[in-house]
Amino acid sequence: MVCGCSALLPLPNPRPTMPATPNPHANPSSLANPSSTGRWIPRQPMPVAWAFVQKSSALLWLLLLGTSLSPAWGQAKIPLETVKLWADTFGGDLYNTVTKYSGSLLLQKKYKDVESSLKIEEVDGLELVRKFSEDMENMLRRKVEAVQVLQACDLQGGRVTLPMSWDEKGNFVELGAEFLLESNAHFSNLPVNTSISSVQLPTNVYNKDPDILNGVYMSEALNAVFVENFQRDPTLTWQYFGSATGFFRIYPGIKWTPDENGVITFDCRNRGWYIQAATSPKDIVILVDVSGSMKGLRMTIAKHTITTILDTLGENDFVNIIAYNDYVHYIEPCFKGILVQADRDNREHFKLLVEELMVKGVGVVDQALREAFQILKQFQEAKQGSLCNQAIMLISDGAVEDYEPVFEKYNWPDCKVRVFTYLIGREVSFADRMKWIACNNKGYYTQISTLADTQENVMEYLHVLSRPMVINHDHDIIWTEAYMDSKVRSSLTLYTGKLGLPHPLCLSFQRSHGILLGVVGSDVALRELMKLAPRYKLGVHGYAFLNTNNGYILSHPDLRPLYREGKKLKPKPNYNSVDLSEVEWEDQAESLRTAMINRETGTLSMDVKVPMDKGKRVLFLTNDYFFTDISDTPFSLGVVLSRGHGEYILLGNTSVEEGLHDLLHPDLALAGDWIYCITDIDPDHRKLSQLEAMIRFLTRKDPDLECDEELVREVLFDAVVTAPMEAYWTALALNMSEESEHVVDMAFLGTRAGLLRSSLFVGSEKVSDRKFLTPEDEASLFTLDRFPLWYRQASEHPAGSFVFNLRWAEGPESAGEPMVVTASTAVAVTVDKRTAIAAAVGVQMKLEFLQRKFWAATRQCSTVDGPCTQSCEDSDLDCFVIDNNGFILISKRSRETGRFLGEVDGAVLTQLLSMGVFSQVTMYDYQAMCKPSSHHHSAAQPLVSVSVTQPFPLFLLEWSVWGSWYDRGAEGEGPFGGVMSFLSHKLKKQDQLQPCDTEYPVFVYQPAIREANGIIECGPCQKVFVVQQIPNSNLLLLVTDPTCDCSIFPPVLQEATEVKYILQLASAHNASVKCDRMRSQKLRRRPDSCHAFHPEENAQDCGGASDTSASPPLLLLPVCAWGLLPQLLR
Repeated sequence: MVCGCSALLPLPNPRPTMPATPNPHANPSSLANPSSTGRWIPRQPMPVAWAFVQKSSALLWLLLLGTSLSPAWGQAKIPLETVKLWADTFGGDLYNTVTKYSGSLLLQKKYKDVESSLKIEEVDGLELVRKFSEDMENMLRRKVEAVQVLQACDLQGGRVTLPMSWDEKGNFVELGAEFLLESNAHFSNLPVNTSISSVQLPTNVYNKDPDILNGVYMSEALNAVFVENFQRDPTLTWQYFGSATGFFRIYPGIKWTPDENGVITFDCRNRGWYIQAATSPKDIVILVDVSGSMKGLRMTIAKHTITTILDTLGENDFVNIIAYNDYVHYIEPCFKGILVQADRDNREHFKLLVEELMVKGVGVVDQALREAFQILKQFQEAKQGSLCNQAIMLISDGAVEDYEPVFEKYNWPDCKVRVFTYLIGREVSFADRMKWIACNNKGYYTQISTLADTQENVMEYLHVLSRPMVINHDHDIIWTEAYMDSKVRSSLTLYTGKLGLPHPLCLSFQRSHGILLGVVGSDVALRELMKLAPRYKLGVHGYAFLNTNNGYILSHPDLRPLYREGKKLKPKPNYNSVDLSEVEWEDQAESLRTAMINRETGTLSMDVKVPMDKGKRVLFLTNDYFFTDISDTPFSLGVVLSRGHGEYILLGNTSVEEGLHDLLHPDLALAGDWIYCITDIDPDHRKLSQLEAMIRFLTRKDPDLECDEELVREVLFDAVVTAPMEAYWTALALNMSEESEHVVDMAFLGTRAGLLRSSLFVGSEKVSDRKFLTPEDEASLFTLDRFPLWYRQASEHPAGSFVFNLRWAEGPESAGEPMVVTASTAVAVTVDKRTAIAAAVGVQMKLEFLQRKFWAATRQCSTVDGPCTQSCEDSDLDCFVIDNNGFILISKRSRETGRFLGEVDGAVLTQLLSMGVFSQVTMYDYQAMCKPSSHHHSAAQPLVSVSVTQPFPLFLLEWSVWGSWYDRGAEGEGPFGGVMSFLSHKLKKQDQLQPCDTEYPVFVYQPAIREANGIIECGPCQKVFVVQQIPNSNLLLLVTDPTCDCSIFPPVLQEATEVKYILQLASAHNASVKCDRMRSQKLRRRPDSCHAFHPEENAQDCGGASDTSASPPLLLLPVCAWGLLPQLLR
């Protein structure tokens, strides 16, 4: 094998070749990029790409078997000078075309002309993040004040509005007064009534129960407060009251629609926001009896009881489960002696293990109780866990004995650990014992005889834990984790990331009886919150993000909460528990995560690899991270600025009159998601586009409009500088006759202020890709999270160099084939040795035109060779035009267009990797979805690690969901919608996708190598190839010899492979590694408030016959009119 390459240094002619000496035992990634460092190593204990490394090593070993041939032989086969001529000719023609039709040189000149009036200022990241944090704090404080007004209301009687019911024939009907519904853009265009609220009842709650009717009647007074809140702060979204009796009142009023079975499953009391507001953080140990008497239906009910308890836990709670009969065993042996955070992963893991519980032996409860008390005591003394409520949940059919000495030793007289007992089955022989345990340990006793009884009985423990807060009149403001709001209207489903702001609503009766009436709350749309971090201040690659006290992401451009299943988009099971370290995964030491959880203000820098274009490409950036906390919330804010041009902001200035004139051009648009002017407060402004609002502001037609004056100035300046482009493009279009060659579909440009111009060179019906620059193709637009893809790519390439990207046009003529190419270049401005990206400009053209230009260029011959003897159209030559990530733009075979080179010719790509022409970069995706491998979840069974491969096309679909938390055509759960199927406690089907971690390769061209050639030994023949850089572009010309069959080299694929953490339990060491990972607890910050006990609490209100319920007159009391209580209780 002989190969050669040349770098940027000038080389004498003829070009010498250099023998490549790849190490057959090395990783191809290391060969391709000798500068690779340890920071690229994943966090997992065992690399799953080892099989790929072995395969690649074998390929390199085959390459080394070849007999060295002379460079002259290879040059005779494919003349290097001819290939260079083809590349230069094609590159020159291409450059002339795109510069002409894009007007890039004119735009560069226009910015150069005004350079003297420009300022480039360095961005102070710390000052920026503090300002954003202060603005967010003020916004969130207004939401808190609205909820506090709800809490302070004086409830009066009112009319009942729209509770749900069914007639004698079982048909769904509505009770109460009718009201009108109108579509409202502020509420995702759903039909609502902003003058009144509506009430919803789950199917399993009897709608004529006196407590329900009295509660609905009593809470009607909230209507006036809802309306007043919304009038005072028109940015408010949903306001609601969840009653402890099960009904749910929501403003604005909406019409609830049952599912196809006529069932409404939503119950506000089992929602996270309700539970978090009603109780403080808690440590829970669940003891389940697995003795022989629990067989059959009893065990089924017990399992359902456990999963229902698990569903009431959240990220601030800690839990473990112990099964007992003759002996005590943890259902997850790795969790022996500890409590683990009740996050989604641990809860789902417990549910799977619970399903495998088997019954046998005799139940001996005292050993299990001792174990539970010891765990809770150890964690309390070590200042671990929730450091608040502690409880034991005892689930049994009642055959218990020898328990009193345990309580005497561990829990009496203080009863710091509550004990809740659940008697399973219809047998009542042991009811007294189970009730005695609960009543003497400040707990609650219930009997569960059917599966349908489970939900209501489990919820009782939440009311007990809420008593101290109720008696003490503590009304803590609780911020929930992010969740999705879904509202279905016909076939349209809307998703928006939300923060819940629930607040307990309670009444104390005779002080010892704490009655939780319910929870009031409001939502905060994350998109509205993130608009307070203006995109234009962060640069091309910068962004802002939020995370919680537990390290979970609230908002991040790389957060992908949805995945595609068939034609539908669905929420991922773990969409609101994605850790910051799983998005900013380059932070191996988790320094950023630790600092933000500790509420620190500071900065750090990281070299990062940023995925682009649905994971097909990667950018190498150095990012500066700035972070601080948001006061009076559990959240922290981060701001990221990229080094280089991302450190600077370009400031220009122009007159309002001149700018206004150029704003009115029809080809001009503004970023739809950016806030140039505030239009969501005044209802009259909501119908205005940002451009319309800005014009009204500048013309002083509406003095009430508030606008970002700095951003408005930048838009005016950019409008003036880019205005000549319209005349330039128009002149080009007029000079194109109908008979002339169809060259370019459109030209376009964008500026860092979100201004967008475009011009068509053909009729709109002839545009190849009609989605480009429309909301249907968000990657091509300025959004709340990102600059356009073509802008971002151009900004990282040399000035004057165009980035070509292949696009798949969708339409009746495309048949799913790539038909369109975009080419874009950045316009940079330098002032006082500081460089900033002012704009990017480009064109969209048919792929067919590019192909015609290429085949014409490859018919050229060097003059010294005489007549043309070779052409890319010859049968003994294969010619490809590939981009800098190895994707084919032009090939003789149309089916290969758009495919990855390694898939088409693995031998050539393997050799290019070994020569360093391309390098392989390993990327990680900790938000992927994979098909689960079949294995036993029981710790008693061997855990076999089976690698599951996820094809790259599936990964691309999954990646296509963006971090804005908003999408159309998806289905799932909202804060008030139906329960998502993935929250079910039942085992998932084996063919359903589940959250997983994956790694995948990205291949990157090294531009320092302008040309390379080589010969690959393929058994009986040798394959010759030449690679030549195409000037002023990100493209390469690859010429190969197709007559040699190199199929002995398998293809090199861009596949995502699941990272497996569960190791073979073949040794005690491997088992220890597995358990260490499962037991590891990430740093978190505990909530500030805790309400565990109150000295005046009535511990005898503990279930059974002694259960004390509120009388009907009590339910009619004003909920929050605390001043009336002494008079009412005389």
